Amino acid sequence: MQESTIRNAVKRYLNRHSLTSIRLKTVLFDMDGVLFNSMPYHAEAWHRTMEAHGLHLSRIEAYLNEGRTGASTINTVYQRQYGTDAPEALIKQIYEEKAAMFHEHGETLPMEGSQELLRKLQRMSIPPVLVTGSGQLKLIDTLAHYFPNSFAKERMVTALDVKRGKPDPEPYLIGLSKASAKANEAIVIENAPLGVEAGHAAHIFTVAVNTGPIDGQVLLDAGADILFPSMQALCGKWELLHRILAETTVYS
Repeated sequence: MQESTIRNAVKRYLNRHSLTSIRLKTVLFDMDGVLFNSMPYHAEAWHRTMEAHGLHLSRIEAYLNEGRTGASTINTVYQRQYGTDAPEALIKQIYEEKAAMFHEHGETLPMEGSQELLRKLQRMSIPPVLVTGSGQLKLIDTLAHYFPNSFAKERMVTALDVKRGKPDPEPYLIGLSKASAKANEAIVIENAPLGVEAGHAAHIFTVAVNTGPIDGQVLLDAGADILFPSMQALCGKWELLHRILAETTVYS
């Protein structure tokens, strides 16, 4: 990616929000598909569990719905098919079955490039915040193993902390609050359209990484300020992105 591409993206963001600069204090990370290469297993578990209950959610659609809370995903599909909200007992049953199926595949490994990017943030003394639509505590707990000393418990936002999941901006607004940061003091790193929408709606500079099977244009159309083809590509350009964020200023 060219330096001019990054610089123009930052300028467009600043102009759109009538800001003069970005002063980076924190980076807000999604989890599935950003930190962990877990989405193929989530998509398969969602598809198979939903079909077992007569609900139709394709594997690709699971990617497109990534970021919603589990309850919202189930209810969205149920409403589409039956025109009414899903019973709470059914939501609980499907989510428990989906979580159990997800964990059958074994250990989930970090996305390539994610560990090195977190190490770079540590060296720069930029504390990250986790903002995930997941409520699966087992995967969240593995953060400490693969990303040691990166995500403090008080700097995590999960499905258990929000009333309105992505694409609502609430998860990222809570993330800003946990970091004591303003919108122009953070960036979002997301791989899913709904997560990108949430970051965009929270007025935060949103970096999309296309780690799944969807067309990258979908992420740009959702409001991403800039698109990288992978976490590895973002990690490789991190120093350049950080420098441009620090030095780009727009005067009204």
